[in-house]
Amino acid sequence: MSMTVAEKILARAAGLPSVKAGDVVEPKVDLAMSHENAALVINQFLEIYKGTPLPSRIWDPSRVAVIFDHRVPAESPKTASNHKKVREFVGAQGVGKFHDIRGDVGGICHQILPENGYVRPGYVVVGTDSHTTSHGALGAFAFGIGATEMASVWALGSVLNVEVPTTIKVVVTGRFKKFVGPKDLILHLIGKLSAQGANFKVLEFHGETIRNMSTSGRLVLCNMAVEAGATAGIVPADEETARYLREEAGVTDPIEPVLPDPDAAYESVVEVKVSKLQPQIACPHTVDNVKPIDQVAGKKVNQIVIGSCTNGRLDDLAMAAKIMKGQKVAQGTRMLIFPASAKIYRQALGKGYVGVFMQAGAVVMNSGCGPCLGIHEGALGDGEVALSTTNRNFKGRMGNPNSEVYLCSPAVAAASAITGVITDPRKKQASQV
Repeated sequence: MSMTVAEKILARAAGLPSVKAGDVVEPKVDLAMSHENAALVINQFLEIYKGTPLPSRIWDPSRVAVIFDHRVPAESPKTASNHKKVREFVGAQGVGKFHDIRGDVGGICHQILPENGYVRPGYVVVGTDSHTTSHGALGAFAFGIGATEMASVWALGSVLNVEVPTTIKVVVTGRFKKFVGPKDLILHLIGKLSAQGANFKVLEFHGETIRNMSTSGRLVLCNMAVEAGATAGIVPADEETARYLREEAGVTDPIEPVLPDPDAAYESVVEVKVSKLQPQIACPHTVDNVKPIDQVAGKKVNQIVIGSCTNGRLDDLAMAAKIMKGQKVAQGTRMLIFPASAKIYRQALGKGYVGVFMQAGAVVMNSGCGPCLGIHEGALGDGEVALSTTNRNFKGRMGNPNSEVYLCSPAVAAASAITGVITDPRKKQASQV
């Protein structure tokens, strides 16, 4: 029976020779991830074993990852107490993949997992975060679940009642023009599909553009697949996947790609040619409200944000630093930059990017998710406008329902920081780069 990547992974994980869209399975989990909301998972997990001793009840502590990233450092006694609770629990349970608030191994969960080699092709990865879809960039089937479901995973090692999703094949061809890249591609695709266009489906990415794309760019695509409603985004593993895992994540054991069958059945095929694509902007207050930059250029912005699990990697910071070198952040505009992990922060320091940003007037922050959610650092004032490389622009997303958030690429964010208005980097910065 011919199968897509998702079907093959779920069949293996469920111990079945084959599955098809619509089947209900209980796949075994290869990696289960939580961030601070592990405190909620712990509450549910303890309910399962209420009245019984808990020396070491997680089904396999080596397959559980917990990363503090949403409120770091703790901004309140409540958060600090939850952090303390999680630290004590993971210590007692022997959870090895625990990343506390540290300047050497800390960072955003969706960066920590790939850069440490925790995710491999063919894995079933679940996380108590909707952007767990990111890890499909490494050829895994990765999706978000709730705290109660995660407590069940901790106890059983499998996910109950998973319906095998249908798959949309996305074929991307052509070469990006200067200052256009993966973020523009995924914003364009979300605008084309709509926020519900891939509901309960998988986006499986193919084509020459994907084959030539770095893992960093693939993480952008899969990270935001959920913004089209997708259960998962998957880039079938290839030579670039192996290169990244070997050279950047330090993986030494065998890497086994899972590829779709040539005659796999897809619900539909979407084709995108990027050669004529221009920078894209997601306008308030939905991610699928996407417009070409020339339709919103000139909009005044109060705050620029570069970072997050979507666009906080080294190549993102390199692009921004290239545009901003020798420039200044416009008066009346604030600029916040938060690398996706401590490792990336150190690399950016070593390459001089942090110095470029600070000299320009930007504030370089610790790795974390706070500005993206508006729950810690960088909240907006009433009536203010933010331009951000993050992944959501819902009303109130960055801390204030009386503000507006526009989404863009690092190149657009950097160019706009210099002018104080939404700016096409191809026009404003072409003579400087």
